[in-house]
Amino acid sequence: MAITASMVKELRDTTGAGMMDAKKALTETDGDMEAAVDWLRTKGLAKAAKKAGRTAAEGLVGVAVRDGRGVTVELNSETDFVAKNADFQKLVAEITAVALETGESVEVLNATHLNGKPIEQVLTDAIARIGENMTLRRMHVLEGETVVHYVHNAAADGMGKIGVLVALKGDAVNARDIGKQVAMHVAATNPAALSEADLDPAVVEKERQVQIDIARESGKPEAVIEKMIEGRMKKFVAEVTLLNQQFVINPDITVGQAAKDAGVEITGFVRMEVGEGVEKKEEDFAAEVAKTLAG
Repeated sequence: MAITASMVKELRDTTGAGMMDAKKALTETDGDMEAAVDWLRTKGLAKAAKKAGRTAAEGLVGVAVRDGRGVTVELNSETDFVAKNADFQKLVAEITAVALETGESVEVLNATHLNGKPIEQVLTDAIARIGENMTLRRMHVLEGETVVHYVHNAAADGMGKIGVLVALKGDAVNARDIGKQVAMHVAATNPAALSEADLDPAVVEKERQVQIDIARESGKPEAVIEKMIEGRMKKFVAEVTLLNQQFVINPDITVGQAAKDAGVEITGFVRMEVGEGVEKKEEDFAAEVAKTLAG
């Protein structure tokens, strides 16, 4: 029986298995969908698929830099215990190295081969082996004349809970020195953008509306309110943009001024923290035990 792309897709959607595994299962069972599901179960791949529905909000961020190119990759697991597993950390290091060489997006990275298999398949195999759901959630590439990195709460070399990249132009030695300090600053303050020009207009407008509502509660005249809003928006921009923030190393100057004093210019940054934006499902311990006993 001819195995069609739609059949492979249906089996993938049903089981969560990788594309090549789904195709092989259908080939081995002559296109019988139920038999293909059983085939995947006997190979341990359906077990991995079952785990794929569980929330993976722990894990590690891998960071790597070479020749003016830096990359951050987030690989999630269900528990911090697995994130401390040597097998998991090896996987993070290998995927990060591949991303530095060829990565453009998570989709491209998933399809790129690692040890002879697409990374998507490597992860499916790891899920079955380690016993937890894993997700290659994000990656980001940053390029510049000089790119420096910093890892906060490092679990191993080049990986931790927060990974930061900073791109600079100017004298390379000075850029590396001040860049490392700026990267630590970014890890601590989590700026929303590099400069005012880079801020999301929707974020700015939302803050403006909040400040308008607060100011009008004061009952002051509109002319006074306008001046209040103008001052508060300037303060907001200074607090959320990297170049305008007070430098944690020297709060008397801004980050932008510190870079200028060092004879360099900051051209970009990336901050990636494990699990940010993931809604974690909370269960109390008693409920978790009852759920386990219930099978």
